[in-house]
Parts: sequence; C-alpha cells; structure tokens
Amino acid sequence: MIKNKEELLQVRESAREQVAAYDCRILVCSGTGCIATGSTKIYEEFLKLTKDTPGVVLDFAPHDEGEHDHVGVKKTGCQGFCELGPLVRIQKGDEVIQYVKVQVDDCKEIFDTTVMGDGVVDRLLYTKKDVHYKHPEDIPFMAKQTRIVLENCGRVDAESLDEYIAAGGFEALTKAMFDMSKDEIIDEVDRSGLRGRGGGGFPCGRKWKQVARQAEKVRYVVCNGDEGDPGAFMDGSVMEGDPFKLIEGMMIAAYAVDSSDGYIYVRAEYPMSVKRLRHAIAQLEERGLLGDNILGTDFSFRLHINRGAGAFVCGEGSALTASIEGNRGMPRVKPPRTVEKGLWEKPTVLNNVETYANVPKIILQGADWYRTIGTEGSPGTKTFSLTGSIENTGLIEVPMGSTLREIIFDIGGGLKNGAEFKAVQIGGPSGGCLTEKHLDEPLDFDSVKKFNAIVGSGGMVVMDTNTCMVEVARFFMSFTQRESCGKCVPCREGTKRMLEILEKIVAGEGEMEDLDRLEELANMIRSMALCGLGKSAPLPVISTLKTFRDEYVQHIVDKKCPAKVCQAMRRFVINPEYCKGCGKCAKNCPVGAITGVRKECYHINPKLCIKCGACKDNCAFDAVYIEE
Repeated sequence: MIKNKEELLQVRESAREQVAAYDCRILVCSGTGCIATGSTKIYEEFLKLTKDTPGVVLDFAPHDEGEHDHVGVKKTGCQGFCELGPLVRIQKGDEVIQYVKVQVDDCKEIFDTTVMGDGVVDRLLYTKKDVHYKHPEDIPFMAKQTRIVLENCGRVDAESLDEYIAAGGFEALTKAMFDMSKDEIIDEVDRSGLRGRGGGGFPCGRKWKQVARQAEKVRYVVCNGDEGDPGAFMDGSVMEGDPFKLIEGMMIAAYAVDSSDGYIYVRAEYPMSVKRLRHAIAQLEERGLLGDNILGTDFSFRLHINRGAGAFVCGEGSALTASIEGNRGMPRVKPPRTVEKGLWEKPTVLNNVETYANVPKIILQGADWYRTIGTEGSPGTKTFSLTGSIENTGLIEVPMGSTLREIIFDIGGGLKNGAEFKAVQIGGPSGGCLTEKHLDEPLDFDSVKKFNAIVGSGGMVVMDTNTCMVEVARFFMSFTQRESCGKCVPCREGTKRMLEILEKIVAGEGEMEDLDRLEELANMIRSMALCGLGKSAPLPVISTLKTFRDEYVQHIVDKKCPAKVCQAMRRFVINPEYCKGCGKCAKNCPVGAITGVRKECYHINPKLCIKCGACKDNCAFDAVYIEE
C-alpha cells in the first residue's frame, strides 16, 4: 500500500532503479493491430528464450547471487507503425533498436544477435531506398511527430503500475494535490487552452469551471472512450497502451471539481482496452492509489468501467450518460447541459480519452509550455489514425496546425504505389473531404470548418484517384443513417432520404434535380437535428458536392463513374487483341452472359451482364476491361 506522498516517492525511486538495472528490455508491441498479426506468440517466444538461456534472469531480481544478465520482456502499447507490425524494440541502456515485421521464427536470431550480443539484424530494420533505419526516432514516420499523449506507448510496460510510476506517473497528481489549490488546477488547464479532443473542441478548463461552481455537491467525472468513427483507433490505443495516464488525468479532474466517482465508457468492440483498464484499476486499488483517503488525504475516488453496446450515437454526451444509467442511449434536448445536469442529473465533467491524457503534462510543465505547441486557438498536439491508400498506415501525434502535406507525404510516406492524391476524409462520418488545394492549410479546430469539415476525433482516410467520391458520400451517409437513434425527425427521416438519393445516383438513375434535393435536405438536417451528431451527418455530402460536383454530374448525365467503382455503371468489354479464346471468363460468369468459341474471341452480352467483375478477375491475359 502507498499511504502517503513520501511512500509514493520511495516507490518511484525503487521502480526507476529496477528499470535502470535491466541489461536489456525486449519491448513487444501489444496493441490490437500487432496482436492481430501475431505479437502475442512473439512475446511468448521471447519469454521462453529468456527463461531457457543459461546466465539470464527474467526481469530484475535484486538479491540474485552471481553475475547474470537481467532481461525484461514487456508488453507495450501501440508503437505507431501499424503498417509494419508485429513491432519489437530492443532497449539497451539509452539505445533502442526498432524491428519491423517480426515473425516467431525471427525471435531466436534477434535474441542471439541483439539481446545477447551487440549486433543488429539488418533485414528486420525499417528500410527505405536502401537506407536501414536502426532507431525508431530516425524513421521519418516517427521523427516528425511530437508525442505527449502517446509518449509512453512503446516505451513502458502497458500493464505495469511500477513502470508507469518510474516514467513519472502520478507526479502530476502529487503536484496537484499537495502544491496547488483546486482553483489553481482548473485555472492551469484553462490557461493551457486545452480543447476537447473528442470532436467538439470545447475548452476543457471552461467545462471544469462550470462543474466546480455548481451548488450541487455530488459530481461525476466521465470519460468518453466510445470512439465509433470508421477508421479511428486513437482512444483505443491510449486505453490499451497507457491506461494509467488516462486514469491520472481523470483523478486530477476529480480532485479539482470535488468528485468521488468516475466512469469510463468504452465501446464493446475494444476488449483489450477494457482488459487493460480493469487490470490498471485493480493495481491502483491494491496499492491505495484509488479508493479512500488517497495518499493520506481526504480525497477519495472510485473508478468504474461501462461497456457500450456499439451504438455510434452513444458518443454524444447526453446519450452516453443515459447509457451508463441503464437507459437507451439517446440524446436529449439542451439546456440543461451535462455540466449542470449530466450523469444521474448531477453536474458532470465529460471529456474523451485523449483530453484527459493531456492533463498530467499540463499540470507538470505548465500552461505556458503547452501553448508553445500547436496554434493560438488550438494549442497542443492531436493524435490521428492514418488509414486508406497511404504507404505508412498507423497512429501518429502531431502539433495542432500541422498541414495535410506534412502528415500525408512526410509522415505517411505518400500514397501507395505512387498513386495520385485525390482527397482525405477527416472527422469520420461527421466530417468532410479535403483535397489537393487544402494540402497546405493548417489542421486545427477552427481552420478546417471553413471547408465544411471538422478535425473530429482524428480519423483520417486517405484516398487516391481510384476512389469515387459519390460512393464515399453514400458510404458515410449509409453509416450515419444506420446509426441514427431515430429520436428526431430531421435526422431519422432526412438522412434516409439523402441515402435514397445517393443510392439512386450510384445506380445510374439520378437526375440533376437530385443535387438540389441533397443540398436542401443537408441544410435542413444541419439546422434542425437534435444533437451534434445529427447536425454534422450531412457534412460528407456537402463537402463532396462542393468539391467534386463534376463527379456527381458525370454519374447523372453521362451515366459513368470516372473511378469505375460504381457497379451499375461499369460496362465490361473483351479486347480481341488480348483474348486467347480460353473460355475461362465464360466458365466463371454466374449468369451466362459470355459466349464464344474456343480459340476465338469471346463476347459479353451487356443486357445479361450483372457487372460482378468475375470475368475480369479470372482472365489470365488482361483481356477484360471496363470501358471508359
């Protein structure tokens, strides 16, 4: 048990000595992405190799007699470079070597060459244009990032309280509790300019002030870990990779606003986040850092985990609190707002995972330091998940105000296979598309609004010229309509009508009047929907209509999809110059639309063709193509 501030300092000193005493630490990425590609087996193999090697002691044993090599095998959070997982880092003193695409069969070579020796396995290093990058900070993907929220991910054992304490964990909480008044804590967060990273961008300190001044003395601190945007995995990676930092941020908030109970609302699709959070809470309770009279003070705080049922709308504040209460997750009319009547009608601080994870550094290093990063209106950093047609997919953290060009081409490595950039969908289904003319615009909460987009929670899907923007709008509208809670007519019926029009256009049955109808419906939903999710639902359609209107017109007037994506508009043709008359296309056609004689050119009947593409997929001579 850690009973007071002095005992916490002793634990920190002991934990730091233990980490420093390792001759080598094997850091295996155990984020969801790397686990999916086999990192658990790699972790187990390194454990076995360590245990079976004479003269090597697994972990640090202070009373060992004789000379031993102390080797630690650790599960870290997401190391970021998801494209190249499974990822393994070998730490010897201050030097860290990054290995990529590691397989179980590679573990023995890494162990013998790098763990027990001084060599490097070159073939497992990140390589670009014949240049081997030995250290993670040298890799362009990592070198251009600024990590605050993700600072510990890939560096410490995600499941160890002692390692978190050794890395400076709970120094911020100690400073807040013993060196600052509650008003000073809130003022420091407010002066930092930290804005909610869940998408709304509301000033965090202002929200805390509003809760602190309420007459009602029962107050709650709630974390939104629902993260439902397609392609977004930032909050999940923080909960998996550094759960203690999130918890420390929530504890500082609870202390500042006099709350004794906190809730973390995690989407059901994040089982690893739930597992690591539960493990973290159990350790903190066992050591006395959660519960009654924390560090010998009168501050008591308990933390609970609620699992969401997978409803996108539960990312909205009032729907989230309704779900925690056991009711159906549906937004309510405001005011009153959550800061006045939130969870169980009590004043509630509600921020997302990334927002809370920023708080410890702000308390430790001050608001002035935090404001040196980012922009005047959006200080600090932002995490993004890079997905889509990009060379380096993964998790990144950059200063607010970074440009798309820096993110996509410097960090992301450009588009796959040298494809031409077309657009990036930012902000998920509530966001919009930015194009080549926006590549040098700063990405912050205020700047992107000018282009009918939002930063949102940080999902970023990169698209090349093979992407149909009408289909992109249809996809996101389909998602939003399916996830509508149905409480208000504008969202429930308006998104349904918009989806029907978009489906009509991609089916080749659109009319020019449909574009006017889409704009009318979009404006109606934005002005009349009940909650923020409903109001932002039309943004993907609005932004694509504005920027790629010519594609909509081509679908309607020419009945053609320029990207050859929309199935109803594809016309498959066999090139007689390439056709060998093998008949394989005819054999694989499910509707008998292809006829011909062997060793002569076959033909496709467009009236029978269902445009499934089986003929093109099965042609060994590239004779089948989609007509322009």
